Amino acid sequence: MIKITFLGTSSMLPTKERNHNAVFIKYKNEGLLVDCGEGTQRQFRLADIPTTKVTKLLITHFHGDHVLGILGLIQSLGANNYKNKLEIYGPKNTKHYIKNMLSSIIFKNKIRMEITEITKPGIFFENKDFILESAQLEHSIYCLGYSFIEKDTRNVNVSYTKKFGLTRHPLLGNLQKGKNITYMGQKIEADKATTIKKGKKITIILDTLPTKNAVTLAKDSDILIADSTWSYKQEKASGEHLTNMDAANLAKDSNSKKLILTHFSQRYKNVDDLKEEIKDVFKETITAKDLMEIEI
Repeated sequence: MIKITFLGTSSMLPTKERNHNAVFIKYKNEGLLVDCGEGTQRQFRLADIPTTKVTKLLITHFHGDHVLGILGLIQSLGANNYKNKLEIYGPKNTKHYIKNMLSSIIFKNKIRMEITEITKPGIFFENKDFILESAQLEHSIYCLGYSFIEKDTRNVNVSYTKKFGLTRHPLLGNLQKGKNITYMGQKIEADKATTIKKGKKITIILDTLPTKNAVTLAKDSDILIADSTWSYKQEKASGEHLTNMDAANLAKDSNSKKLILTHFSQRYKNVDDLKEEIKDVFKETITAKDLMEIEI
């Protein structure tokens, strides 16, 4: 199971209802935090999620509403005897910006960190369970979009293997790996004895203009979390973000299954109106709310 928690859904300025942007993805023993706006560590408390569950920090770009909470998070992790090594991924110059943050106040950094700067599109992390991919977006500064891609898994069809007298045996592990086996002189083919469970894909596209890179990154996403700073019916205050209609077209063009709008301008009190405006273009749309949780 993958659990997504929206810790903040505002854009440049927080509101009474919405904190600066941050999305937390929990999967097995991993906790992926995408961006860390001001007040994120408090949002973790309100969501009843220990900050020590964070294993990876993925930074889209270094505008303040996406990173002002990083220093507080690092300090809190140290105070809570964080045992992991915090993996930080971000655009070029991430090491420089993090170093400047750490030198801006007086405190002793107590945690281990590994910073990786992403300078080319594609896969930047992979283990046995999932893949992380990135792509450069079109914003006023270097900005990245991210995809979390769960790997497909094989489940053994015990009803099938039972025909061969095989119900519990270490050899079943080989079938799960896609390997054919021989049991009691009988060949059992993995393709016949197992079924494939398709992994889930979550893509996060924030501050950007419409771009082909976003469509490519989001292709076939189960959940697309997208910038919806403005209503397409109103004049933009800035041309560097998506409207709700841009987000709907992105979901449609990328063949995504569900669209979740986020990163809303302070001008909108009722963000559900942004969803209603685009329901004829992309029906499977919801609006993110602070502390909202989604499980897939």
